[in-house]
Amino acid sequence: MNNTLKQFEKQQYLNIETFRKNGQGVKTPVWFAQNGETLHIWTGISSGKVKRIRNNGSVRIAPSTASGEALGEWVNARATAHDSESKVKETEALFKKKYGVVFTILSKLNKWRGGKYASVEVIAS
Repeated sequence: MNNTLKQFEKQQYLNIETFRKNGQGVKTPVWFAQNGETLHIWTGISSGKVKRIRNNGSVRIAPSTASGEALGEWVNARATAHDSESKVKETEALFKKKYGVVFTILSKLNKWRGGKYASVEVIAS
């Protein structure tokens, strides 16, 4: 495994900084799952972070607390947002494995409310 990603092992959250068109950074703590060299985020398809990533895939990430306090070094990375059913299902499976019944319940509630999801793949630069 890439040494840059070692700091994300056994972490529940990462803080992802995405960038607005004017260059201003927006930091958001999120759940994530790791698959090899790729970190996966499962999020609402119409979320601000997805819109910003589609405009500019350059991001910064750091392991963090649920409130966003960085627990390690910030790392430059590339993010890509996917909304294909196969990518979303792949990320959903990774989240079910990592977060278990809590994720399953939350995802079912959100889907019941009509939520549509995207998979964000993050690869450290």
